Amino acid sequence: MTTAADHDAIIAAALDYAEGAYTGEGGRMERALHGQLAKRMVMTGADGASHLSQMSALELVQYARDGHGRQPEDHRQRDVRVLDVFGNAASVRLDMNDWVDYLQLAKWNGRWVIVNVLWELR
Repeated sequence: MTTAADHDAIIAAALDYAEGAYTGEGGRMERALHGQLAKRMVMTGADGASHLSQMSALELVQYARDGHGRQPEDHRQRDVRVLDVFGNAASVRLDMNDWVDYLQLAKWNGRWVIVNVLWELR
C-alpha cells in the first residue's frame, strides 16, 4: 500500500532532480539519484537506425554542477505526475521546459531514488 508519505517522497525526488538541473545544484541532483542510474534517449543516426544515448548518475550530477541545465525561475517548467506506484517501484512523468522525462524510482534503503530515466526532447 502506498502511503501519502511515499507519494510526497516520490514527488520530492522528482523535484530534486528537476531543480538540481535548473539551479546547477549537483548535490540536490545527486540526492535524487541511485548511484547506478542510467538516463537514456533513443536517437536516430544519419543512416536512419536507432541507437541509445546514455548518461550515468555521475555524468548527470556533473552536468548539473557545470550549469548546463540552468534556467531562470520564470523559465522553469517542472510538472510532476505520479503514474503508478506498486510496492517499492514507481513511475513518474516529469515535464520540463525542453524535454519530458519518464522516471523509474525505487524505494532504496527507505528512500525514494531515481534508477532509470527515458527521455525525449520537445
